[in-house]
Amino acid sequence: MKRRVEGVILLKIICGFWWVFQFVRDCIVKMLRCECFCWHRHTDHGFSLPHPQPQPFSLPSPIPEWPPGRGFANGKINLGELEVVKIIKFESVWSCNLLSSEGVTFYKPVGIPDGFFCLGYYCQPNDQPLRGYVLVARARVASSQEVYCDCDSDSDLPALRKPVNYSLVWSTDYGNGCGFFWQPNPPVGYKAMGILVTDTADEPDVEEVRCVREDLTETCEILDTLLATDSNPFQVWSTRPCNRGMFGKGVSVGTFFCSTYFVPEEEELEIACLKNLDHTLHAMPNVNQIHALIKHYGPTVFFHPDEDYMPSSVQWFFKNGALLYEEGKLKGEPIDCWGSNLPCGGTNDGLYWIDLPADDDARNNVKKGNLESAELYVHVKPALGGTFTDIAMWVFCPFNGPANLKIGLMNIQMNKIGQHIGDWEHFTLRLSNFTGELWQVYFSQHSGGEWVDAFNLEFIEGNKPVIYSTRYGHASFPHPGTYLQGSVKLGIGVRNDAARSKYFVDSSSRYEIIAAEYLGDGVVREPCWLQYMREWGPTIVYDSRSEIDKIISMLPLFVRFSVENIFDLFPTEIYGEEGPTGPKEKDNWVGDER
Repeated sequence: MKRRVEGVILLKIICGFWWVFQFVRDCIVKMLRCECFCWHRHTDHGFSLPHPQPQPFSLPSPIPEWPPGRGFANGKINLGELEVVKIIKFESVWSCNLLSSEGVTFYKPVGIPDGFFCLGYYCQPNDQPLRGYVLVARARVASSQEVYCDCDSDSDLPALRKPVNYSLVWSTDYGNGCGFFWQPNPPVGYKAMGILVTDTADEPDVEEVRCVREDLTETCEILDTLLATDSNPFQVWSTRPCNRGMFGKGVSVGTFFCSTYFVPEEEELEIACLKNLDHTLHAMPNVNQIHALIKHYGPTVFFHPDEDYMPSSVQWFFKNGALLYEEGKLKGEPIDCWGSNLPCGGTNDGLYWIDLPADDDARNNVKKGNLESAELYVHVKPALGGTFTDIAMWVFCPFNGPANLKIGLMNIQMNKIGQHIGDWEHFTLRLSNFTGELWQVYFSQHSGGEWVDAFNLEFIEGNKPVIYSTRYGHASFPHPGTYLQGSVKLGIGVRNDAARSKYFVDSSSRYEIIAAEYLGDGVVREPCWLQYMREWGPTIVYDSRSEIDKIISMLPLFVRFSVENIFDLFPTEIYGEEGPTGPKEKDNWVGDER
């Protein structure tokens, strides 16, 4: 007993020192307005010597020959009046290295096919493999047998025209030689698609690039900051279409935007993206090609070795006693294994919800799930104007376990906070429709998520990515480890643990395609349960005071927060849970990922 008391005292002392360290560090950080202490080589202009340039990235295994189709993976995509090709070979023009990063390099596309024209240059950080693209374009030939579009404009103007001239946006003589940034000035009725970079002060030839007729473009927005100088107000951003999602027509050109002034996120940029006016979406994969893509790229989903709440199939969930409740009725109704007696359509009006079996033994059995029956439910949809295919894979877990809270060095397993019935999680593969190559994977993580490029993924059995599902919460991550949802700086939040184990689902063989709207009516039969728009679990509101008091009692006296501050530090969703809705009620079913 004495040793146990001494251990508790020691733990509290350690936590106290940790909190003091955090407090002192945060105060110094605020005073100096920096995030960390480190030594740098100082220069007046914020540039350092260039680092080795990135090398090209390729997937672990060769891309197979896909089943025959119309326009998927044939190297070219028709956008209506324009035909585009993706260029992934580049020639370095200028690079620089900032104090805060490995720097960036600006590239000119090379190997452009005859008859196609450059629309802008490419830029990327030097601390990652060379993994990018720009589109080059030509006016389509209406008589070509490869054209699958009957869309023509009333305009008599050509689709592409040379710029009138260029405006010098910014220049510098630091970095790897000199860098000059030029924005094309388009003719009236046309839009520039990107920026050019040269290593001399000579204005580029107008033949170097083409501008696109305005009705063939859409607005774009800034995305990631690629370069920000210290001594000059100059920034470089990647861009993406403003209008995205399943019905979005905006096509990313792969170019960048730069400016010498602050650009608000909502401001319309001086460059644009392309618009896909081909309503047939001929570059999207057909059914046979979808199956081939899933078999080749289908990820393996690993669940934590200490996971108590496994996934299951929806059919298993229904067969093992899930009940449908209606407002005003005390007794639940058994659900047919296909969900045919669920109310379909409409919106989540709160009149119906699903719950676990009433019997305690059956209830506990369903909570555990059934890994043997689990499968991934697949939704296939166009992305970025049909130049990419998104394969969203949904996994269903009958139960989401309670949260594990991290308070500095302490970890506290909650009893009820964070748990709920009916947990839908997903991840999304984004594939290039030019080649069928895996480009990115989106990892859904509770109220947010992240896109991860292919070069940052783990792979298993060729080109199949690895997905790590966290213990109890089932959020998806690209690598094993502990992830904190909350205040990383203070070390307070919900702990998400991901690790490889013997519990896994291979989505390349255990999947069901539940929707692919672009293929047309009747091609993919959507299951009855997919049309259920209400909640897959009852609404729960927790009395969290007792569990919060438990947390406070474990903190050292001189660093205890008030109850109000504790509530502010943790994610709000752990204190109560409205029953989660199904895949079709999620924003990303039609829209882009967050």
